[in-house]
Amino acid sequence: MGARWIFDGHIAGIGTASGLRAVVGIWQDSPFGSFADVMVQQPSGHRMLLAPSPEVASFISATYSFDEVQVGEVHASLAGQVLTVDAGPLAIRAATGPRTLLGTALRAVPRRLAVHPRWLAAVNPLAALAAPGARTYGTAGSGRAEFYGVTDLHHVTSAVVSWEGSDAGALAPIRPAVTFGFSSVPPRPSLARVRTTVVEA
Repeated sequence: MGARWIFDGHIAGIGTASGLRAVVGIWQDSPFGSFADVMVQQPSGHRMLLAPSPEVASFISATYSFDEVQVGEVHASLAGQVLTVDAGPLAIRAATGPRTLLGTALRAVPRRLAVHPRWLAAVNPLAALAAPGARTYGTAGSGRAEFYGVTDLHHVTSAVVSWEGSDAGALAPIRPAVTFGFSSVPPRPSLARVRTTVVEA
């Protein structure tokens, strides 16, 4: 087993009526400090990473697959039930709502167990049943393995999303699933509390 990188924070999945889909990472604790990044997939399928620094862009693009990478200011914040994102061409103002049934079930699992790679590898077959498209374990780029430990999940109930200054449309399911890596986010827009562990084989 080689190097290990741990990212602790939140992931928001947002879909729009225009077909633009965004996955926002808000990382309170990581090997790169506190930061945010955004993965965007256009209706055409074009995949773009918006990253705040060359170092973050290099790591993420070596782990996931993109057609384009942009480095620039990426600001994302969670204040109460409001998610705000300003990242180059993308702006999001979203409201989160009640905890999902899956979120309630996840909170029943002790956190230390819920984020452990062995547990996540074992429950991976169940993840696809609970949230179609989502996985808790899989192989990533550069010979890495990745584990997603989700410990809470809330619905996103409304969102205003703009791309390059134009309205991207009303909040909608994340369909088709995003294709940055082996796992997507749940089809229904949501905000997850998550610990991501990336391991070098």
